[in-house]
Amino acid sequence: MNIYHNKKDLNSYVEHLKVNKKSIGFVPTMGALHLGHASLIEKGMQQNDIVVVSVFVNPTQFDNQDDLLKYPRTLDSDVELLQEISKHKIIVYAPTVKDIYGDNVKATSFSYDGLEHEMEGRFRDGHFDGVGTIVKRLFEIVRPDRAYFGEKDFQQLMIIKKLVEKHHMPVKIVGCKIHRANDGLAMSSRNSRLKPEYRKAAPFIYKTLNVAKEKFGANSANKVTEWVEKQFAKHDLLELEYFIIADVNTLKTVKRKSNKKTYRGFIAVYADDIRLIDNIALN
Repeated sequence: MNIYHNKKDLNSYVEHLKVNKKSIGFVPTMGALHLGHASLIEKGMQQNDIVVVSVFVNPTQFDNQDDLLKYPRTLDSDVELLQEISKHKIIVYAPTVKDIYGDNVKATSFSYDGLEHEMEGRFRDGHFDGVGTIVKRLFEIVRPDRAYFGEKDFQQLMIIKKLVEKHHMPVKIVGCKIHRANDGLAMSSRNSRLKPEYRKAAPFIYKTLNVAKEKFGANSANKVTEWVEKQFAKHDLLELEYFIIADVNTLKTVKRKSNKKTYRGFIAVYADDIRLIDNIALN
């Protein structure tokens, strides 16, 4: 398995692939890989000759510096997992901060036609500028034909689609279903940091989303939201940051339901100091 730590060497390999008309899939990650990442990579291998997996903890998308410092960095075990998937169809790009940003570790400001101001944008200042900065740079370095993102970060998926559209980038964005543990908890690198009692409690998030979906058929969005808020108010360990029902296209919070629109429920919850997000299609 080829592992590149600088863009110059990776560029040479990508050029070799392009000359030989090989298709390139791309899965950008921040490492601490799990089965959710594996599902994206396997989808990429089905549709491309080679899949590039980047492993880079991007400093410009963290509004909480303590979260950045605590974020797990497990490159050796990440590579082991990737080798179990495929030793020949996967390329790893694990750059340094300097290789990506040089001496200017700063996010570029982006407009996503308002998508960035909803949900996560309200609670994580500058987060999507950091996401846009790193994804755009990685696309320019890797030059993929297709890039794969999980629907767990549904807002991020929509924002990246908007980024590609507005900057006329020649890459197809492929959204992939949320990969869940057997108990329903959405796979996340942060899950590895959960203390045992919080890990045991965390599936309550998905269970609540499923009941909210059932209630959404016969109740207003406000009533469903109030019900979810009450469930978490009674929970001893999990603290609700937000639950929002939004239009999937605009991500704006629904005021009155329409049969002509598609909605999702979005949630952010603190399990001790670990922030977990999830979402579910409602109709």
